[in-house]
Parts: sequence; structure tokens; C-alpha cells
Amino acid sequence: MNESEVRDRAFAMPLGNPAYPRGPYRFVNREYMVITYRTDPEALRAVVPAPLEVVGDEVKFEFIRMPDSTGFGDYTESGQVIPVTFRGEAGSYTHAMYLNDEAPIAGGREIWGFPKKLADPAIRVEKDTLLGTLDVGSVRIATGTMGYKHRELDHRTALHSLQAPGYLLKIIPDVDCSPRICELVRFQLTDLTVKGAWSGPAGLELQSHALAPVAGLPVQEVVSAVHILTDLTLGLGTVVHDYLAPG
Repeated sequence: MNESEVRDRAFAMPLGNPAYPRGPYRFVNREYMVITYRTDPEALRAVVPAPLEVVGDEVKFEFIRMPDSTGFGDYTESGQVIPVTFRGEAGSYTHAMYLNDEAPIAGGREIWGFPKKLADPAIRVEKDTLLGTLDVGSVRIATGTMGYKHRELDHRTALHSLQAPGYLLKIIPDVDCSPRICELVRFQLTDLTVKGAWSGPAGLELQSHALAPVAGLPVQEVVSAVHILTDLTLGLGTVVHDYLAPG
């Protein structure tokens, strides 16, 4: 293989057998349970990178079931998303994500900079309760509960919440472990179809873990919860700030 062939074929590792196909990526019947809670605003400011600005004291803890996704297959993820603004525009910063499938871990980190780590999240219905759990090894670090389909939510409200831009801190190290890439990436969900949306009472418990510190943003008060079923496309990202640029 000559150098030109390497350049033509290279888009993901390993070169001869990439961990995931080229995007964009379509998700069918993607199911969200999102519990919004209040936390310590100082803790939020300590984890959100400038030039993003924290808005208020809220965090969204997400449990997401993805049974049919292009190239990534069938998997579940969970994590924390923080409302922010960037140059005056409202959006969200993805602070932590935990999931159980190697392809979207590799693709999410390498393409966009999603902060994905391997764990074992789950979302299921138990009688009258929508239950979300997140385990790291044998340790349960998050449990979310929500009344199942208590109140129908206006689909336009759900659509608006999914259309807001998201922001990620993408870090790729050089061979000496210094940052080769350190960028703020903007992404957006497109081609959205909301198939169902509900709200209801909710509870959330977070437990301490040295390598999965979700409890570093402690639950002070649960504000609201939504349950959404949707089809969508995860578009490719845009670099909006380069931390390594001169000046």
C-alpha cells in the first residue's frame, strides 16, 4: 500500500478494519429518559470549559436506549448534560457518557469528542415505572425512576429540546501525551421525528465512584423528567474553538 492509498483509505482506526463506518448516523426508535435536577453551581463551573458559559444550576441526567442505529447497532448509554450558552446561543455541554458498545465509544470519541467510557447502562419498564440504571462493574452509580407515561408532552416542546446545539471538548493526544487536538466541537441532531413524548414524577440517586464521578454533580432537587421516543440523524460536527491556536 503506497502513501496515497493510505491517505485515501484513512478515516478511522484500524486502517484495514475500521471500528465503525463513515457517518452520518441514523437512529430509529431512540428512547430517552431525561431527569433534570439542580446541583451545586460551583461544581458546574468547575467542569464546564470556557468559552462556554454555565446557565443556572441544572443538570440533565440521560438514559438513552438505541435499538437500531446505523453502523453502531443496538446499545444503551447514560450520562450528564449541562445547559450552557456559546456566544449568546443556548445549547448543552456533554459532560459524561457511559455506554456498552465498542463501535459508538470509538466513533463518538474520535469523530466528535463525546466523552464516552465503557459501562453498563439500562432502561426498561417495571410495571408502572420507567427505570434507568448505570453500573460500572459491580457498582451501581445511578438509578433514575419515572412514572410511566403519566402525562403526554406536547411534541413541539420535545422537538425543540432535541434541536438545541450540543457542545463537546475533543481531545486527541500526540505520541508524547501532549494534546495534538484540543477543540470545542458543535453538533446538532437533524431529521427529527417525535413519535411520543411524556412527562411525570421522577427520582434520581447518584453514588460515588473514583473513575465514574457522576456524583461530583450531586442531586439537590429533581426538577422534571421527560420520556421521548424519536427517530433522528446525528450529523457530523463543526469546530467552533481551537484551544491550541496561536493567541
